[in-house]
Amino acid sequence: MAQVAELLGATERFPRRLIAERRIVFVKVGRHVRIPESALSAFIDANTVQPIGDRRCSLRRAA
Repeated sequence: MAQVAELLGATERFPRRLIAERRIVFVKVGRHVRIPESALSAFIDANTVQPIGDRRCSLRRAA
């Protein structure tokens, strides 16, 4: 959990919440929970927001 939290830039509570809410793929080995690197990469890719672009051109000043 500590490694996943560090990669996400969050506390250890965040990956635990993702697992509890079934928002990320995980593997349970006995009482241990593991998150594969591929699942973490897929989660990051799915939640990455791309920038819109340069919007300053379309903004006009009020007179």
